[in-house]
Amino acid sequence: MIKVVVVDDQQLIREGLAALLGLLDDVEILGTASDGEQALRLVAQCVPDVVLMDLRMPVMDGVAATRRIVAHHPGTAVVVLTTYTDDESIGQALAAGARGYLTKNAGRAEIAAALRSAVVGHSTFDAQVSDRLVAALTTGRLPSAPEQPLPDGLTSREAEVLGLLRRGLSNREIAKALFIGASTVKTHINNAFAKIGVRNRVEAAHYAERHQLNGPAQAITSPPDTGRPAPAPRTRSSR
Repeated sequence: MIKVVVVDDQQLIREGLAALLGLLDDVEILGTASDGEQALRLVAQCVPDVVLMDLRMPVMDGVAATRRIVAHHPGTAVVVLTTYTDDESIGQALAAGARGYLTKNAGRAEIAAALRSAVVGHSTFDAQVSDRLVAALTTGRLPSAPEQPLPDGLTSREAEVLGLLRRGLSNREIAKALFIGASTVKTHINNAFAKIGVRNRVEAAHYAERHQLNGPAQAITSPPDTGRPAPAPRTRSSR
């Protein structure tokens, strides 16, 4: 029996997939999740054989969730089921460790075959994805993925903010260094905290150190802003 978790932010698709796959004799649906964070909790609780994973979701996307599942639950395979077949999406999913990549045009039989293949360590790709992979191999260029992908689905701006936070800057100082508003910095911090699973700045700084997030090199840190005017420079009295 193949134990499966279905992850998709659209309720109709999520419940429909669970119902259709649950009719198969060799598939048991352990549960469903609507975003990457829910998926991680469910995987930790149920330890499925395969996760059927959407890519574009709120809170935490499928790439970040796949990366964490592969890292922390190596016995669980991830098969992507998405509407996206662009090089970047394919490259990021494969770099994160996905064992299969299907589009939502796939039928139940094709999805079931991908689940069965994933359990025994084989990969299954949608025809469109296979064509792109073959084309990439013949041209010597695989689908594009970041050379050094940011961890846990962080955006480049969120990584910059965490890097500056690691260096001890306040929100106001980060805003000044990045030429953005303080409220925007707070939004980036909240989003980053949710993605990396930390609760405070100390934990975030440790995370940034582990992942070597340093912030933009050109950001010049200034002394902490105390809110008091700087003292006037001293002058020598002439005698």
